Amino acid sequence: MSPNPPRTPALASRLPNVGTTIFTVMSALATEHQAVNLGQGFPDFGCDPALLDAVTQAMQAGHNQYPPMPGVPALRQAMADKMLALYGLRCDPATEITVTAGATQAILTALLAVVHPGDEVIVLEPCYDSYVPNIELAGGVPVRVPLTPGTFRPDFDRIAAAMTARTRAIVINSPHNPSGTVWSAADMLRLQDLLAPTDVLLISDEVYEHMVFDGQQHQSAARFPGLAARAFIVSSFGKTYHVTGWKVGTVVAPPALTAEFRKVHQFNVFTVNTPVQHALATYMANPAPYLELGAFYQRKRDLFREGLANTRFRMLAGEGTYFQCVDIASLAVPERDLPEGDFCQWLTREIGVAAIPLSAFYGKGFDQRVVRFCFAKQDDTLREALKRLARL
Repeated sequence: MSPNPPRTPALASRLPNVGTTIFTVMSALATEHQAVNLGQGFPDFGCDPALLDAVTQAMQAGHNQYPPMPGVPALRQAMADKMLALYGLRCDPATEITVTAGATQAILTALLAVVHPGDEVIVLEPCYDSYVPNIELAGGVPVRVPLTPGTFRPDFDRIAAAMTARTRAIVINSPHNPSGTVWSAADMLRLQDLLAPTDVLLISDEVYEHMVFDGQQHQSAARFPGLAARAFIVSSFGKTYHVTGWKVGTVVAPPALTAEFRKVHQFNVFTVNTPVQHALATYMANPAPYLELGAFYQRKRDLFREGLANTRFRMLAGEGTYFQCVDIASLAVPERDLPEGDFCQWLTREIGVAAIPLSAFYGKGFDQRVVRFCFAKQDDTLREALKRLARL
């Protein structure tokens, strides 16, 4: 036997800048201090029991082996019907729709399919934390373009200035996490005009598509022919049906893009949970659950905003998603001057409510005195959080 202990080989990290995420840190802190966790973005309530019944029925019907690699045909057809009814996009479920293991896998797979080493990909900050690591895993170069501070609207002059001959794709997200901003039809038309003379692809993260408030309409890339022809359009059943742990989504893309997408999909996931796909296909026969989702979350948003009005937080516009951002600069506590991340830890420990600093969604941690709450919670959960926040 060798006198030397076994040695783990050294390696160079593929993601050297990635550590423990702020979501993990804040959730652990919330648990430790028994805080109301409005940090991570998932509901604390269940889904429609009819959807659970549909999964059970699918299992009992024997749908427990591998489905087709692109997804169960009935579910892809249901998505095609929805895309036509809501957005006017006619797509072939056989060649233009793929079922994915959630939206995060969909975005990574799209980037792996089209980005080559050295290609540039534009991301608009603040952005969901998987985008940049996904680009880096594909060998691409992330090009960060800030959304307008305060309003988080797209700055098309800055986007245009960031585009080069090496730009392979741009990632957009509307309704937007973390800010809750919703892109307008004018925004989408401006993007369409900007991309028209280029070969730049679009990855449109639309997981909050049904959470748009105050009579606005979700402006999917599917509505705009010049965008749809170059886009991977990403949706999430987890977000729509309150089942984030199921990790099921879809990607809609033109046939040529879908073909490349599926080449990667078949080797990094291959396929997705069979009985859940069958259940979702059955459940989608009734469009009411997703058509009524905006009103459901608007009521929660209004409840939360009404309570926040009794504090010194300055609320930013909440046009969509299930997130509410607030400015902390006017709070009557000295801790308001802490960096956003430290403030959120103080808020969790001392006030008993967990939030997420917006600086966590920027590559260089831009601190603008803004934090994000998630209101996808039971009303009693929100009321308890608001009672605690009223101390501010």
